[in-house]
Amino acid sequence: MEVQGYSMLKIIFLMIVLLHGLIHLMGFAKAFHFAEMSQLTQPISKMSGILWLITSILFITVFLLFLLKQNYWWIIAVAAILLSQSLIVQNWRDAKFGTILNSAILLPVIIAFIGALPSSLANIYKAEVQKRLAPMYTLPDLTETDIKHLPDTVQKYLRYTGAIGKPKVNNFRLEFRGEMKQKMGAKWMNISSEQYNFYDDYARFFYIKSSLYGIPFDGLHKYVGNKATMQIKVASLFEVVHAKGKEMDLSDTVTLFNDMCVFAPAALIDKNIQWEQVDPLIVKATFTNTDISITAMLTFNEKGELINFISDDRYYSENGEKFMNYKWSTPLSGYKDFNGRKISTYGEAIWHTPEGEFAYARFDVKEIEYNLEDYK
Repeated sequence: MEVQGYSMLKIIFLMIVLLHGLIHLMGFAKAFHFAEMSQLTQPISKMSGILWLITSILFITVFLLFLLKQNYWWIIAVAAILLSQSLIVQNWRDAKFGTILNSAILLPVIIAFIGALPSSLANIYKAEVQKRLAPMYTLPDLTETDIKHLPDTVQKYLRYTGAIGKPKVNNFRLEFRGEMKQKMGAKWMNISSEQYNFYDDYARFFYIKSSLYGIPFDGLHKYVGNKATMQIKVASLFEVVHAKGKEMDLSDTVTLFNDMCVFAPAALIDKNIQWEQVDPLIVKATFTNTDISITAMLTFNEKGELINFISDDRYYSENGEKFMNYKWSTPLSGYKDFNGRKISTYGEAIWHTPEGEFAYARFDVKEIEYNLEDYK
């Protein structure tokens, strides 16, 4: 369950932090005789009372920083916990139960600390992206001459999406919100993700965050050159999936091309794509990256919108160890304008298994930007 982007677990954490901060005001009030505090039977000096106030302010600051999604909130939390626990030890008889609240706050702090390390998936993702972003020369606009070798249906799609007359695409950054399932019959998990794709030297970095039974996890798909890996960690610490190999390489080549078709239509002039018009609304495309070639069928509607992408060259795996080859499709809808470029903002990812269709992902596009020079 989520409330305005916050899971119930995060809301509980916020309430614990705020409550714990307010409780520390009792020590301040007793020390300066602002109120009778029968719960505190031990005397508290004014100097100690000031420390109780500082601790309260620190916890309230943690509450606000976490609420505002400032990644450094845990640094302030460490100081608050240490100061709080020292005061609790000094007033153990009255305040010992505060140790329970400090312990409840400490676990998310540890997870946030691990997530801030260079070895975390979030920081690996950021580092990989940053080293590929650099000031670029001014990209030329895409013209009618650039697309004349494409099938008529694909040309119509590029015109519909507003690609003509705008700069060619070298890279893009995309933010998703959506839901995913681990396997058929499982419950949907809310997810958020960010990705960067690069087309001058093929690369794709897809970072995802979610939680399962209240336990946070994150994942990173990397595709560089023509090699792919997928890592998933629980609580930023325990690696539960590390998939790689020829099946991953082939699958992520399909995904790279799918992203190109859906989110970067201007890149479809790529010389590594071979086209075949199957009928007025269906086009077959073969995309080759060095020694890997994949094929997909693209279906369009009369308006010129791409409404489905189907490939037989992708592999499904629950654990990153055993791979099965199933037909894969991504039906699309909800075209919207982003700074003059129209793209589909809603899509599903579906495995067509012998047991039936398995829709394992539903994505809503929240933001997309093209030709970035700096990490956002």
